[in-house]
Amino acid sequence: MARVAIDNVCKSYGDVEVLHGIDIAIEDGEFVVLVGPSGCGKSTLLRMTAGLESITGGTVSIGDKVVNNVPPKDRDIAMVFQSYALYPHKTVAANMAFALRMQKMDPKIIQQRLDDAADILGLTPFLKRYPRQLSGGQRQRVAMGRAIVRDPQVFLFDEPLSNLDAKLRVQMRTEIKELHQRLQTTTIFVTHDQVEAMTMADRIVVMNDGNVEQVGTPLDLYDNPRNLFVATFIGSPAMNLINGHYDASDNCFVSTAGDRQELTFVPDVEDGKSVIFGIRPEHLDLAETGISATVSVIEPTGPEIMVFIRIGGESGVVVFRERHDFTPGQMIYLRPAGDKVHLFDPESGMRIDSK
Repeated sequence: MARVAIDNVCKSYGDVEVLHGIDIAIEDGEFVVLVGPSGCGKSTLLRMTAGLESITGGTVSIGDKVVNNVPPKDRDIAMVFQSYALYPHKTVAANMAFALRMQKMDPKIIQQRLDDAADILGLTPFLKRYPRQLSGGQRQRVAMGRAIVRDPQVFLFDEPLSNLDAKLRVQMRTEIKELHQRLQTTTIFVTHDQVEAMTMADRIVVMNDGNVEQVGTPLDLYDNPRNLFVATFIGSPAMNLINGHYDASDNCFVSTAGDRQELTFVPDVEDGKSVIFGIRPEHLDLAETGISATVSVIEPTGPEIMVFIRIGGESGVVVFRERHDFTPGQMIYLRPAGDKVHLFDPESGMRIDSK
């Protein structure tokens, strides 16, 4: 196991810079998820850590060693890709042990590591099978087993669950988290799925357009997003956003539709300043008065009901655990939980904190 330090790392392709001075410190044994939309640079950063992409500027360190110019095979890392990349003509055992045999490791050590990894991943009954005889989840376990047998300092996962169906993805993310809890190996996991990030990570790194937007624990990012991007990217359904302005006379938010909502904190913003009011879907309750909204679509999910609404000219969603009987076009009033409200600056996108 080892600490990974990414210091002021940049990446350019010709005149196009795709990563802009990334700084991330990943502690020994930590499970860190890089999350963001397609094209944000998360996979490029992972490949630079693995040595599969050159580094334009800055340094990547594994343990106490700067590895910018160290070949991938000498970085003591193991990587699991989106594609299983298994040898179709080799058995599960041969696939998992291939890298160790290439290193000419003692056959007894190879067999011991193979048996241990197969036991951890539940692959012992399948060691003599070929990839074509396995399900998608079993193939992904073999790819993970090929990484585990190397006993690396760092595991790197590049969207390993993208090729699996929804049910299997839920199962595999639990298994990967359990595996990390058992092995305690430093892990960097890349995904565009914020639910995967929330459920698996010790800490999440939210990336956008080659920059780090925020780093924190899953609940910290959910409860305290530092800007509009994090607020809308983390959380499913996304945070509701309502345009309006701040009225200092009675410390309230006034929407463009004229609804007034008293605030439980005094924001650090001038009177009359345009602001964006943010509230999570589950932090809205039905009320006699409050924010007026029109029901557009009702989606029962079983344990909850998702109600899509229109607030003025903006769309939003409310999540109820109670089974309300709404009809499309119905006018309802919503009361936000006061301590769950966020205000954002519409120009910078940054959260407005209290004075």
